[in-house]
Amino acid sequence: MEAENKAFLTSLGNRLKRFPQISIILALIVLFFLLTFISPNFFSASNMINIIRQASTLLILGAGITFILTVGGIDLSGGAVAGLSGMLTASFLAQMNIPTVLGVFLGVLVGVAIGLINGLIISKVHIAPFIVTLATQTTATGAMLIYCGGRAITGIPADAQFLGRGYVGFVPVPVIFMLFVLCTLWVILSSTKFGRHIFAIGGNEECARLSGVKVDFTKTIVYAIGGACAALSGIILTMRVASGQPTMGEGLELEAITASVLGGTRMSGGKGYMLGTVLGCIFMTMLSNGLNIMGVSSFWKQVLTGFILVLAVVAYRK
Repeated sequence: MEAENKAFLTSLGNRLKRFPQISIILALIVLFFLLTFISPNFFSASNMINIIRQASTLLILGAGITFILTVGGIDLSGGAVAGLSGMLTASFLAQMNIPTVLGVFLGVLVGVAIGLINGLIISKVHIAPFIVTLATQTTATGAMLIYCGGRAITGIPADAQFLGRGYVGFVPVPVIFMLFVLCTLWVILSSTKFGRHIFAIGGNEECARLSGVKVDFTKTIVYAIGGACAALSGIILTMRVASGQPTMGEGLELEAITASVLGGTRMSGGKGYMLGTVLGCIFMTMLSNGLNIMGVSSFWKQVLTGFILVLAVVAYRK
């Protein structure tokens, strides 16, 4: 009997390893019912739409972070890049009167440029991603504060605010952007040669290089994609609050990393799951939303985010 139980547990453990998202799905179910029990206002149509809208910007950033983690990197500058891109886009539209489409395009280009710089330094100069992106985070934050003088940029046109506040039918516009980004990056990661190269580099960079994979090029493009996602996330957030705030993306990268790792993406590289990132971002957003409804201080959210990240890393360390 004991041998049969041991065999069953071993078999169950192997199945869970093949589908790591089962843990976050169970956690989501428990959290959902717990918050519904604690607060009757949680499970309402308006609040569910609000959760999806809030999760959309985190998901856009998280999708880029998933690429970076899968290739064996890390990006601590995502929140700062989101804030800087959003701030500059607000300036383009409100102060320079640039048309909305062009202003948003230029804002995304800012993120792409920063991502390319990160990728080139990491791949060509061979400095650890942690150091490079930490330096980028500090630089982008400082540049943002210098540019706006520590004050918000207001006066964003109504047609631009539609990107963060509008609806197409009953679907929030940010959700449409999120779906486009997720579908595009999921196809790239799971069904293209470039995606296979990302997994190969994350699994064993030297073997990938010896197999003919263009490691430096791939890593640089991955960081550029991460920068684009961060910029788009920051721009949508900026349009949602109708102003460029100097603290807009503060801490956003930690939430995105936590969500990706919760979904089974390995911080050491080689494994990345877009579905897991979706579930992780919904979990983090639902947790934040529930704390707000219960009137719990936002400071506790930071404590819980760090705690959850440690638990996720421990759970998926093998």
